[in-house]
Amino acid sequence: MPRITPVDYKTLLKIFQIFGCTYKHKRGSHHILTYTGAKRAVVIPEYDEIDIEIIKNNMRTVGMTREQYFELLKKA
Repeated sequence: MPRITPVDYKTLLKIFQIFGCTYKHKRGSHHILTYTGAKRAVVIPEYDEIDIEIIKNNMRTVGMTREQYFELLKKA
């Protein structure tokens, strides 16, 4: 399985929206998404390269597996 590498915020927004997250609002330079059953919101900052830890934390929040992430990355 390939390593998770930094991606831009637009790509990450598409990935999480395809997965089923709903765009709630934007506060400053952070996009807030919600997911049914998640204990907290998914926060995606407007960076050219989103750090791997932010990606993994958001994946953990919604219960996305690495396999699902890479499949959605191909679609985004």
